[in-house]
Amino acid sequence: MNAEGLVEIVLPGKVEPEGLRIRRGDVPVAGPGQVLLRTEATGVSFAEQQMRRGRYYDQPPFPFVPGYDLVGTVLATGEGVEPGLAGTRVAALVKVGGWASHVLVDAADVVPVPDGVGAAEAEALVVNGLTAWQMLHRTARVRAGGTVLVHGANGGVGSVLVQLARAAGTEVIGTASVRHHDTLRAWGVVPVDYRTGDVAARVRALAPGGVDAVFDHVGGRGIVDSWRLLAPGGTLVSYGTASTRDDEGSKQWPVFKLLGRVWLWNALPNGRRAHFFNLWAGRSLARNRFRARLRADLTEVFAALRRGDVTARIGARLPLTDVAEALRLAESGTTAGKIVLIP
Repeated sequence: MNAEGLVEIVLPGKVEPEGLRIRRGDVPVAGPGQVLLRTEATGVSFAEQQMRRGRYYDQPPFPFVPGYDLVGTVLATGEGVEPGLAGTRVAALVKVGGWASHVLVDAADVVPVPDGVGAAEAEALVVNGLTAWQMLHRTARVRAGGTVLVHGANGGVGSVLVQLARAAGTEVIGTASVRHHDTLRAWGVVPVDYRTGDVAARVRALAPGGVDAVFDHVGGRGIVDSWRLLAPGGTLVSYGTASTRDDEGSKQWPVFKLLGRVWLWNALPNGRRAHFFNLWAGRSLARNRFRARLRADLTEVFAALRRGDVTARIGARLPLTDVAEALRLAESGTTAGKIVLIP
């Protein structure tokens, strides 16, 4: 890859992975309040899988550069930014634009990566770790001694979530295919095979009184079972509509349908609560508060990594220009851990 110029991956429209384009150009210049990052690692998340189908809820119009998060070194600082930031390794949550060799980011949005944490390891925990931490500690507010159910316990967010929950002293039931059960057991998770039998019945047998929280990224009809599995006072956290990834039609409708269910359930006088988690909630109205929370929570995630409370699961490391292969691998569901792209 040309170290002197900009290399970025463009999503031109609803295309197969091979339809992604490589674009080259000049490295951008940091403006006021910005830093220029040389990307060391970015990754493939479920968001990009939805975006290439045109099904991510608030994606920008085509064409655009995908890439939800990244880790990189500060090459240059713009006016008003502390010059001493240059040369440091940082992480950034950007939603789009991360699949590039160089990225401009507001200096206020970067979070330092601790010494001793590699770029790929840190990258595997940016969006996944933030999502897991905030759902567990800010939304569900789990307590030691409780029991939670995590759907997709082997996935990018799910695998971090179950480890953080165990570190918080919580019993965890996790759904996953059988090939991931040994890993889940090693983490102290009780695995349930989502492909065979009645999952809800199996969970009820394990937790007859219900669970204190359910974390559901699947959506669809199964969200009703997730609600019914809650114990009195329990919390449902819905954070995706994975079951509709390959559907046609409106990309907003599955989200609106979920929001309608959440509103209805919260109107019921039964003491249980439902939430639709949005990592970006409040950013436009309280930007400084959003940034402070993001920095605090990602710092906690990195600290958990250094303590050994969580592991950074990397399914594969591929060059940025092999993004089509990386995206196909991520969508295949055959790997455990995040697919990391290395410019």
